[in-house]
Amino acid sequence: MCYFCDPDIGRALLPDSNPSMAQKEENVQNTLSIKDIRIAIIGLGYVGLPLARLFSTKFPTIGMDKNPQRVQALMAGHDETREVDDALLQEAIAHGFRCTTRVEDIRGCNFYIVATPTPVDENNRPDLRPLWSASRTVGQVISRGDVVVYESTVYPGVTEEECLPIIEQVSGLRYNQDFFAGYSPERINPGDRVHTVEKIKKVTSGSTPETADLVDAVYNSVLENGTHKAPSIRVAEASKIIENSQRDVNIAFINELAKIFNAMGIDTHDVLEAAATKWNFIHLSPGLVGGHCISVDPYYLIQRAQVYGVLPRIMFSARRLNDGMGDYVANQTIKAMNLKGLRVKDARILILGFTFKENCPDIRNTKVVDIYHTLREYTGNLVVYDPWADGNAVREAYGIDIRCSGIENLHGSFDAVILAVAHREFLLMDARRFLDKPEEGVVYDVKGCLPRTSVDARL
Repeated sequence: MCYFCDPDIGRALLPDSNPSMAQKEENVQNTLSIKDIRIAIIGLGYVGLPLARLFSTKFPTIGMDKNPQRVQALMAGHDETREVDDALLQEAIAHGFRCTTRVEDIRGCNFYIVATPTPVDENNRPDLRPLWSASRTVGQVISRGDVVVYESTVYPGVTEEECLPIIEQVSGLRYNQDFFAGYSPERINPGDRVHTVEKIKKVTSGSTPETADLVDAVYNSVLENGTHKAPSIRVAEASKIIENSQRDVNIAFINELAKIFNAMGIDTHDVLEAAATKWNFIHLSPGLVGGHCISVDPYYLIQRAQVYGVLPRIMFSARRLNDGMGDYVANQTIKAMNLKGLRVKDARILILGFTFKENCPDIRNTKVVDIYHTLREYTGNLVVYDPWADGNAVREAYGIDIRCSGIENLHGSFDAVILAVAHREFLLMDARRFLDKPEEGVVYDVKGCLPRTSVDARL
């Protein structure tokens, strides 16, 4: 069924057939029923698009994004983030799913989902501007009886203290009297083809018991593994913020162990493999901690904790340690080169990978850039190769030119190679083939995934 052509359902989503405000208020003055839900998702990135595509299988759904190039590409059936398979996207479009940049196009909806990013600024302070902007957008179109649900990762209190007052101000409606709210934190893992949006268990919440039930029912209708209904929006917000903070602290501990064991001349991966034979050992690996979640979310709770007079020392230390791992990898590579008698100044070094994680084009907050900048102090002969990354996006975000193709032309060209990201393409390569002198050059394995005999050092 095409939701945007159906005479009873789709017309409300067409910009030339929106009901008047008075008509809409009359239609939804009673509590919303799940059968009447019409969804608008604001923000069509790694979180919003998979969610919008999934909801479009059950409800009339329209996605909104401020980037016209993004919307144009999606409506042409292609997702450059690769989170939604093009065939699935095209099928959704054929059945009525639609993307837009126009605020008026979402006025006919009654269940608004905000999936905008929550970054930090250059001083690692929470940057709520995308959320504020999305809230203003919702305020322009929300009506009596409507529900707005936030998915963006925030510290406890942001939804009700920062976002909903903006909706009230713009719309003239009153929270929990004229419109209602919920919070269901995103759990998208970019590049993960196992824990996809329909298979994860979602936390839900609502501003009233009735709203909580409705939000839970809407999400439950498309999820294979159901939901967990939290008792309040603040609890749901807090649950999300500690998910990634916990991982950040755990990885920081493993990274600290790597530094200790490297100084002792002990292979960290051998130690972890042995320790993992104990039934309750949590098996993690050392590495770079970048991306839009683990390296960002803890700062939201750190900042908020200080407002309440609590100094989160463990989280502070974890962030500091993990943020320094790119510089550490670069210096360990230099150490390995020195031990082999290689001249570091003006050395030719290849960095394999630039995205923040393997098999994913996401370059947000990648820590590979820290490896690059540290080595750049010693040599200008650096080449970064990543077949998953968008070269133009890397140049715009970081001012670095990378290679995205032509890897075969680089064989025998370098003094050192750093495997920074474990893309599947790299796991099939012999890294030593890139060395000018395979017996004398250095291969540094950040991910610990290359054959032991092919590397000189690893994190």
